[in-house]
Amino acid sequence: MLAVASIRGGTRGFSSSFKRDSLYWLWCLDENVPTITSSPTSTVCSQSFTHDMLMRPRTYRMMRHLSNMACVLPPSDFLFMQRSNMFAQDILRNWMLARYISNTSFELKTDNNVVRFSLGKTPDNRNFTVKGKKKKVKISRKAKVKELRFFRLKAKKKMNSPNPEVRIRYKLEKAKRKEVWLIEKLRKYEVPKLPAETYDPEILTEEEIHYLKRTGEKKKNYVPVGRRGVFGGVVLNMHLHWKRHETVKVNCKPCKPGQVHEYAEELARLSKGIVIDIKPNDTIIFYRGKNYVRPEVMSPPDTLSKEKALEKYRYEQSLEHTSQFIEKLEKELEEYHQHLERFKRREHSHKE
Repeated sequence: MLAVASIRGGTRGFSSSFKRDSLYWLWCLDENVPTITSSPTSTVCSQSFTHDMLMRPRTYRMMRHLSNMACVLPPSDFLFMQRSNMFAQDILRNWMLARYISNTSFELKTDNNVVRFSLGKTPDNRNFTVKGKKKKVKISRKAKVKELRFFRLKAKKKMNSPNPEVRIRYKLEKAKRKEVWLIEKLRKYEVPKLPAETYDPEILTEEEIHYLKRTGEKKKNYVPVGRRGVFGGVVLNMHLHWKRHETVKVNCKPCKPGQVHEYAEELARLSKGIVIDIKPNDTIIFYRGKNYVRPEVMSPPDTLSKEKALEKYRYEQSLEHTSQFIEKLEKELEEYHQHLERFKRREHSHKE
């Protein structure tokens, strides 16, 4: 009984040590031999462990004394060893999946009779290539400050240059850059015009026009058109006035010479009213029409809002002043060149 117990204990201890330490190496020995590609200068040996290799069933070879000992053991202990061996196989499979799944290779270089090893990665067998996005290089705050300081010093040198041509050209280039920027900004506020709806224009007699002029001048209801110009709010106010009055006055202030007629055409298109008279004090009298029907949406969709109309006016005003400043600088540059030509002629005449 003691001999049998000692045999049982010895086999269990040996099997546990075999499962812990030697099971991985026995599995590696049972694998296919790694392929070696040699060349006169280098030799590459690669061994890769993939999911399919790890998941297919394995039969591990046992040593001879273990196979002979199985006949000595009782069937219960022999079954225990088989179950423990299967359990070890599952643990090994999971551990290998987590740790040893890689496609690595090592290269053996024999240049100038010197043996060197280098580790690398085997090329990927995938046919597709993933285009990587270019990472933006982040500039530090200190570098940005240095760059701005450099440009400021450069601009200061041009502004304080003793040569007047350098100063004028610097201002002219800066003004032209601003003009291009303002034109690009104003393009954002361009609203595409909707196709005009067909409607019957009402024909008025001279007596009716005279009557509407007098009544429009006497009445005090009016709609102001200020620096924002024609936008959705102006048309909305006209429809609200036409709820109780046939005519309405539109006061355009401030207004450039000739701009009143542009306002009259635009408001007639948007409100579908009839222009009765345009006064010299930039006042337009509109008549709503005999068959006037109040629209459901009184503010047309192809017009700007109040805030955007103000922004557009500011950009237009800035563009106007910039263009005037460019013309002034161009004249100054021409005068300077003319002055240089006169000075050269004088010097040439004095030398002769």
